Amino acid sequence: MHFSIEIQNDNVSPVIVLKNEHSKTNAVIYSFGALLNNFIIDGKLDIIDAFKSCSDAKKNITNSFKSCKLSPFVCRIKNGEYSFQHKQYNIGRFFWNKEAIHGLLCDSTFIIKNSGADNEAAFVTLETHYLNKEEGFPYEYSCTVTYKLEQQNKLSIITVITNLSSQQMPVCDGWHPYFKFNQPVNNLSFSINANKILEFNETLVPTGKLLPFSDFQTLKKFNDVAYDNCFLLNDTQQAACSIEDNQHCLKLDILPSEAYPYLQIFTPENRNSIAIENLSAAPDAFNNKMGLVILKPAESKMFTTIFQAQYF
Repeated sequence: MHFSIEIQNDNVSPVIVLKNEHSKTNAVIYSFGALLNNFIIDGKLDIIDAFKSCSDAKKNITNSFKSCKLSPFVCRIKNGEYSFQHKQYNIGRFFWNKEAIHGLLCDSTFIIKNSGADNEAAFVTLETHYLNKEEGFPYEYSCTVTYKLEQQNKLSIITVITNLSSQQMPVCDGWHPYFKFNQPVNNLSFSINANKILEFNETLVPTGKLLPFSDFQTLKKFNDVAYDNCFLLNDTQQAACSIEDNQHCLKLDILPSEAYPYLQIFTPENRNSIAIENLSAAPDAFNNKMGLVILKPAESKMFTTIFQAQYF
């Protein structure tokens, strides 16, 4: 078979390796957090800013939230407070200054529900259930994540959220990967399929306004641009974002489904990597309702994105 799957035992949780035996492209997934920890292209370049191990991820996940699942909310909730159906709630964790950040699943352990490989692809399906009412989200839901590695260095990530509560549930979904190319991001070429950017206040919470955006409409050198911003994508008929690494002659395309109409981009101070985050909704969507999904009891919603890296 062209593809294979290896499940490695780890003291923290299993590690799953999806392999293209022909091209030597590997995707390494931690069941801890359902994290994509490595995406090694053609045996040459790992384009994910990775943790050293599951233990490292468990210890340090809340320092950077690298590769974490953003659920049931994305990015920030102002003061950790929101109201839904005339009731007020306070999120119990995690906080940056006064804002609740990055959801409630980042340190959850997912179980392996299914896996397989053939000549066309290798995949694994992971699942966790959320029921921690004391954290300010009084709903029960399941989160299922499927990683599928295919030909041409194509990695699909499919999330399904199912409301297991007896009442309606608000939800947002997203991812928080940091991509790296063994050089400063200043040297990379970059494009964004967006001409609208969300206006943020001083705590990076949206004001509700959309502003025009005209930069990076085509690939150009990133240079010293610094972002911690959210963009409304034009459409999902083309890549939401593309990065070209001329040193390695590699292009990365990020191709979300229409369920991810927002894109958050963050450049850390060291500028050795860049966070490119597919989001189903805007930051603080529990309050501003921008992209907020409301699931009925037993209702599910699918969110899909694709990372594809090819040499040119």
